[in-house]
Amino acid sequence: MTTPRTTAPPTATPPAASTAPAGARPAQLTVLGNPGHRRVALFSAAARAAGLPEPAVLPWIDVLRGRLPLPGGGLLRIESPGEDAAVDELLRGPALGPSYAPTRVEGGAAWYAGVVAALRAVARVPGVRVLGDPEEIAVMFDKRRAHARLAGAEVPVPRALGGADLTGWDDLRERLRTAGMRRVFVKPAHGSSASGVAALEFGPHGQVLATTSVELAGGQLHNSLRVRRYRDERQVAELVDRLAPDGLHVEQWIPKASQSGRSADLRIVVIAGRATHVVVRTSSQPMTNLHLGGARGSLALAREAAGPAWPDLLETAERAAACFPGSPMVGVDVLPTAGWRRALVGEVNAFGDLLPNLTGLPGSPAEGLDTYAAQLAALHRPGPRPGPTHSTPIEPTEPKR
Repeated sequence: MTTPRTTAPPTATPPAASTAPAGARPAQLTVLGNPGHRRVALFSAAARAAGLPEPAVLPWIDVLRGRLPLPGGGLLRIESPGEDAAVDELLRGPALGPSYAPTRVEGGAAWYAGVVAALRAVARVPGVRVLGDPEEIAVMFDKRRAHARLAGAEVPVPRALGGADLTGWDDLRERLRTAGMRRVFVKPAHGSSASGVAALEFGPHGQVLATTSVELAGGQLHNSLRVRRYRDERQVAELVDRLAPDGLHVEQWIPKASQSGRSADLRIVVIAGRATHVVVRTSSQPMTNLHLGGARGSLALAREAAGPAWPDLLETAERAAACFPGSPMVGVDVLPTAGWRRALVGEVNAFGDLLPNLTGLPGSPAEGLDTYAAQLAALHRPGPRPGPTHSTPIEPTEPKR
């Protein structure tokens, strides 16, 4: 989904030395991404700093139009298709018709189908090694399937509202009443960057409060940078009714840990099975996304608050990553509970590494490296892929589609 963001000039923290083995000819790197986007620029800068050839760029817009000019024998890195208006319109526009706008929330199911079809087409190109399993990316971009996979592997996750697909507000309200769930997050199944997410709270007399960044405008849903609250049930019903056709994931609202009087969670990047980078995100709102007013918190304070439980928080992220063994990097949203002594996994993100200027944890394989340099170093590191301490390999339970 495309949501407004503030951008900064791409920078990269170079590794201490070249990651390419001495005397070896590195494979051609190609990035499936949006040309000029900061994700592509940051990865390319990290490759140059590592002494690797400049990566080629395969535009998402070309792949979506059926053009696949990929060199054989190379490595293909998949980057997010987000934050490009032409790509977004090609994916979601047909579902929205003439009223398409980049800020529109709806159209997630069409976006998902287009992205998954394109990834599968890329994976079929002979002689190309894809860095990231397209089928795992498809699971991560479906919050319902990802939650089921994590729960099946006994990774701690919030309680989810199960059953058949939700048809709308009346269906949701009745099923929440039956389940005894009074505080929940309602999430579009294929959304990202908090697009369309609403935190619902039900009062003792049935009144409802929805906290969301969605603006209701003329019968349409639009993303905004302002978090608003809806108390009129008719507006909440309109929000849910318009999101339901694209699929919804509903889960318990977990009271999170706090830092400096603000709720806090963690984005933990796991590379080659190891937790390498951590960002503390704090907010006075239920959503901690930085573009919605969230702010980076103090890692030192988080480690101090967690105390001896800190390694367990990192391992929780590693256990979640182990559910996606074909993905060399994932970003795991970890939700520490009050007191910082235990945590649940909120989401697993296929493209959760956009953390400019953040270097790896001391003592980790990524110490001194940003997320992109760390992935390049792991790519050329010999030996078996490290994994979490207390997890076992996970067999996919969902049928491929």
